[in-house]
Amino acid sequence: MNKTLRFLAVPTLALGALALSGAPAMAADTTYQSTLTRINGSSASGTITVDVTGNQAHAVLKVSGLAPTFNNAPYPHVQHIHGGAQGTCPAPSADKDGDGVISTTEGAPSYGGIVTTLSTSGDTSPAAGLDLKVAGQGASYTIDRTFELNADTKAALQAGTAVVVVHGLDPATLSAAGQAAKSDLVPSLPLAATSPALCGTLKAGQMKMPAGSADTGVAQQAAGTDAGALALGGGLAMAAVAGGAYLIRRRSSGSEA
Repeated sequence: MNKTLRFLAVPTLALGALALSGAPAMAADTTYQSTLTRINGSSASGTITVDVTGNQAHAVLKVSGLAPTFNNAPYPHVQHIHGGAQGTCPAPSADKDGDGVISTTEGAPSYGGIVTTLSTSGDTSPAAGLDLKVAGQGASYTIDRTFELNADTKAALQAGTAVVVVHGLDPATLSAAGQAAKSDLVPSLPLAATSPALCGTLKAGQMKMPAGSADTGVAQQAAGTDAGALALGGGLAMAAVAGGAYLIRRRSSGSEA
């Protein structure tokens, strides 16, 4: 066999193996999303996306149309991920005392207790759930945070029972009984201050793709096509190797004849 041809066959084989092994694997991490719906006559709207990478979560919450002021200052809206219950937003029938307002406590059988506080900074544990200093401010805002997932939140996300609730209503929109009632969580505040305004269940969306891939379903499909093309390229490279080896054998046979 010609020494030059024998030398060229080895890197060609290695290239084929590299092409086959280089196909990207699907990431195991997940994106959770929700479009928040109105509760208690709120006129607000909102969306949230939670990207989970291992035990880390990156949450982006965007809201608008909430009650803008409270006591002549920007309205402090607290928001949380709730879990451990039905994983749903409460229906009007959850208003058990008939005051026209679904309080946080009345909604709890549907969405459960606080598992993560979506604070603007600092603590994200349930302990920060009523800390107005780290609440969203005013009618419209964005909270963009990365934090470590605790066990309860991770379990709720995986079980499909994680629910995002944004609190704080305009008292003027409530019934007379609702305006007169005190908060079920902080009796020194009116009921409107801590009652739900927006709610949405976090649903698992697409699997996150490796870095460099677009974050949409269409791009995910394209990424799969790219992976297939890469694998096909590896197959062609291997076919080229086989062809090269066949050519080498033919030439070798010819030189010996």
